[in-house]
Amino acid sequence: EEGRRFYACSACRDRRDCNFFQWEDEKVSEARLAAREEYNRSHQPSFTHRQNVERYENFVLLPLSKRRFCQECQQLLLPAEWEKHSDHRFLCDISTAQLKSPSQLLYPLENKKTNAQYLFADRSCQFLLDLIIDLGFRQVLCVGTPRLHEKIQSKASQEEDFRVRSLLLDIDFRYSQFYTEDEFCHYNMFNHYFFGGEASREICRKFLYQDNGERVIMVTDPPFGGLVGALASSFKKLMSMWKKTEKEGHNNQEMPVFWIFPYFFESRILDYFPSFSMVDYQVDYDNHALYKYGKTGRRQSPVRIFTNLTPSMIVLPVEEGYRFCAICQRYVSSGNQHCEICNSCTSKDGRRWKHCVLCKKCVKPSWFHCNNCNCCALQNHTCEKTDAGCFVCGKAGHKRSTCPNSELNTFIPFGFLMKGQRKESLHCFYGFLSLSSLWHLFFFLLVSQMLSVIWSKSPPCKICINEHHINYFILP
Repeated sequence: EEGRRFYACSACRDRRDCNFFQWEDEKVSEARLAAREEYNRSHQPSFTHRQNVERYENFVLLPLSKRRFCQECQQLLLPAEWEKHSDHRFLCDISTAQLKSPSQLLYPLENKKTNAQYLFADRSCQFLLDLIIDLGFRQVLCVGTPRLHEKIQSKASQEEDFRVRSLLLDIDFRYSQFYTEDEFCHYNMFNHYFFGGEASREICRKFLYQDNGERVIMVTDPPFGGLVGALASSFKKLMSMWKKTEKEGHNNQEMPVFWIFPYFFESRILDYFPSFSMVDYQVDYDNHALYKYGKTGRRQSPVRIFTNLTPSMIVLPVEEGYRFCAICQRYVSSGNQHCEICNSCTSKDGRRWKHCVLCKKCVKPSWFHCNNCNCCALQNHTCEKTDAGCFVCGKAGHKRSTCPNSELNTFIPFGFLMKGQRKESLHCFYGFLSLSSLWHLFFFLLVSQMLSVIWSKSPPCKICINEHHINYFILP
């Protein structure tokens, strides 16, 4: 049965970060529309992009001793604003080098359900820039890659003969404090939305135009928790924008792309971009605990580069152990050995994979062939065939929707209301319970309440049951 369609925030994948929700067929009242507009107005940035540019121009004219940055507000401060931020933590003596590296100055927005702002380590950033230059690209569209953009901008300001230019498209509006409207566009990559309207769209369109034969490439590093389909839709629109600006004779070409994403999304990316291939280079990040360079085995960074360029053109650093496979005509990692049966270098995660004759493909070294599942899996996995059955009664031969035990097949929606929440704002947790599991819920709630009374002397709870839901909440 098809679910009911609805609208929600595309940038925030958690209702706690953005509570916008509307059914597709819902009629919204005038009062609700007015409340929504008021909410949007109250959450607008303090300054527009143009005002931030003017503030920056005034800021750089100040002597070093009067250059301050508020760490709590994440804002450059002019002397007239010091009093307003007197009780905040701030940095003093902001140098020109710091202004050229805003990603070092700003706090990364690391919320995995919203920005997921993880920044390239210098090793990966320098490799990408060197590769772009070696491939002959002179204009780089940086979609969600602020560190690569600032490296290009900084190098362009220091070296007169450096011809590479870049434009940053990012949802983090804080970068508007450091870049002009021709260098930064406030952009949502999940729905291809330019917050600056047609003016920002036109800036992007002009940047994609290849003047004097200068080649353009798009480099993007989206949040890994985002839907691949939504991202692919936006990237195709950017590629279409590029194609419309192209000169005649290039209709069959795609805009060159470097899509930075984990290797286990390869099949999903290829569904939308069949011309893409994965590069073995391991991308690492400064502010991510796991995605680091130099680790071995399963701890290696899973982040790779997906591109529509010819694999043989992507030269990887030999000093890091990468080598060229003459048969595959591409650079591979040191542990990626060529399989004669598959006729390919099959490893995805940097380890040497082994070939399974029964599966007719190479698999991870920790996997073994399971005769019950008829495929390779971890040795201690739970076999799908032996445990397959109804979720209600556990018997094989039918599914939950057709379970003959009708009294067990009744499902009740339930939700938890945490302290301080109203009933009508129920969105903290929602799911379904069968009657057979209902007593487990009661037992869990009663034991939890007993423990909370004993340990924290919290007020007793009330359980309210009606035909629609079960609410668990703290009495006032």
